[in-house]
Amino acid sequence: MLIRNMYSSLATFTLLPLPLFILMGELMFSSGIGLRVVDIVDKWLGRMPGRLAIIAVGAGTLLSTLTGASVGSVAILGDVLVPEMEKRGYKKAMSLGPILGSGGLAVMIPPSALAILLGAIGQISIGKLLMAIIVPGLLMAALYAAYVIGRCKLQPSIAPTYEVSHIPLSQRLMSTIRYLLPMGLVIFLVVGVILLGIATPSEAAASGSVGVFILAAIYGQLNLPVVKKAVTGTLRITGMIFFIICGAKAFSQILSFSGAISGLSQLAVSLTVAPILVVVSMMVVVIIMGCLMEPASIMMITLPVFIPVIIALGFDPVWFGAIYLINIEMGLTSPPFGITLFVMKGVAPPDTTMGDVYKAALPFLLCDAIAMALIIAFPTIALWLPGIIR
Repeated sequence: MLIRNMYSSLATFTLLPLPLFILMGELMFSSGIGLRVVDIVDKWLGRMPGRLAIIAVGAGTLLSTLTGASVGSVAILGDVLVPEMEKRGYKKAMSLGPILGSGGLAVMIPPSALAILLGAIGQISIGKLLMAIIVPGLLMAALYAAYVIGRCKLQPSIAPTYEVSHIPLSQRLMSTIRYLLPMGLVIFLVVGVILLGIATPSEAAASGSVGVFILAAIYGQLNLPVVKKAVTGTLRITGMIFFIICGAKAFSQILSFSGAISGLSQLAVSLTVAPILVVVSMMVVVIIMGCLMEPASIMMITLPVFIPVIIALGFDPVWFGAIYLINIEMGLTSPPFGITLFVMKGVAPPDTTMGDVYKAALPFLLCDAIAMALIIAFPTIALWLPGIIR
């Protein structure tokens, strides 16, 4: 039975969006389309306080809707924007932090490979989960932008203003029409078709992948080396995630056979504390684990235990999945071992220390915590969009 269940955990169409979303992200970076997104956001912002930091937040949000890869977003934004920020006199708190925060939004905005992994391990509707994380992801981006603008106004020296060369409106409009509007079409092919009930998540992932291939061809970037790099990266990452899913299924099966899950569920239901405090306790556990472990391992260990308890307590697993993913996103930037912290250290200027990276990440972790608290207090933030597609 154990072997049969491990096999059935992978032999299912619900996992089909995973390799297709990963392929989208790999091709987006391999073809250089992601760099164009950063350039267009830059052209529109003018002399806004903390302009380059706002560009990091805006471009990170856009890249998240196109790639689903936090590590890739942090790498590309750090490589492109951090040297320019340092040259303009930005302090490290404002040059590194916004990129770390917005890069993590790839977890929270479809296509999100970790959301699909969560749905597969926790047996949660992937379509509803992908819809549930959109508004929280945008809320987090708004909190980042508000923090950047507020701090830059209170402490102008952290992000000095500078003269920006005038770009004619016609040129900005042409760049937007040429490069940004087609990205909107890809976003529609991934998210819009699900919202309108035209396609399932698997079909949306396929249409989005086709859209990115067509864009790469239109821009003259669809060649054999680019395709080979994208496909190879997709196979490597998908294989790793499938092994994790298989191991998680085996782990949850053993827990079920041992009676541990039913025992934990009964214990949680019988506790005299308010059920919401059980949820908060779970979030604290995940936050602590996020400081020391990578996201897939945390999911594999905790979800087989948490999801039955959440259902037993009467909570909506889609809502829980949304706040759980925020917690996972925090783990990517949580000292001391968050993976995006080390990616940032790798692309930042040589004089950047890990202490600088840690300090830059902390305010954006606080923004994440505020977003998570708001969704715990007001579940409608996460459940409104899934309610539309029922």
